[in-house]
Amino acid sequence: MEKVWIDEDIKQYIKDHKQDFENQLLGQAVNVRDKIDDILRFGEIDLINNAHKLVNYVIDGDMLTELQLFAKQEGIAWATHSIPLSFKLEWVQAIRRTLWNFIQEYNKVEQKFTIDMVFILEKQFNNQIDDFLNSFFINYSTFKDSLILAQREIVETLSVPIIPITPSVCILPLIGAMDSFRTTILEEKVLEEINRLHFQTLIIDLSGIATMESNVIEHLMKTIYGTSMMGCRTIITGLRPDVVRQLISLGINFDKETKTFGTLQQALNEFLLK
Repeated sequence: MEKVWIDEDIKQYIKDHKQDFENQLLGQAVNVRDKIDDILRFGEIDLINNAHKLVNYVIDGDMLTELQLFAKQEGIAWATHSIPLSFKLEWVQAIRRTLWNFIQEYNKVEQKFTIDMVFILEKQFNNQIDDFLNSFFINYSTFKDSLILAQREIVETLSVPIIPITPSVCILPLIGAMDSFRTTILEEKVLEEINRLHFQTLIIDLSGIATMESNVIEHLMKTIYGTSMMGCRTIITGLRPDVVRQLISLGINFDKETKTFGTLQQALNEFLLK
């Protein structure tokens, strides 16, 4: 694509009118301007300074690598602090409009650009800004997805807190609501940990579970059955009356290898103190 080379005069013009540039920019970004201090305080992102950086990269024209690196840094920073994307889009579009206002003002005085040069310059500048936005959004999305995945892994680990107490015995205390998602994770994690650490006894404490839906109970029974198939016996503790009644109504019985105790302490006394 044909280019219009920008001389140092226009860069100096914007530099000399820095405050005017910032005032026009804030006038364009009506929703973002009231959030600038908050974004700087909580996200350590200086929108004003970064606006000048973007303008410099766009005017230079031959700094695509630096522009994309800057966009990557910005995308990761905004994803890390969960700053709304609508603010970024409004801010960059405000930068675009303000830059063009300054180009127009400069050309009124200097009259250096023909109409053809203006059209070329329009493609040149706008393509650079669009490249910045594309790179920003790609990096924002990629990093955000990685954060979500990491958070999900943490949630999964906390949902299934398998606690080794001896080389052969571990405890799985279950607390709170049990749904299909959590019981699926439960089955996967239990079998993985048995295979990895070769536990021989798994104590599942249900004292923190008041009720369970029938499909959750079925998942739990599958977990117990899978545990047995891997050579690990299951001990159930803390069954509450409501859960017991649900088991009875569904006609579910534990196999002969699965023992039950009223409390976790009773099971620990049985398997650790003897």
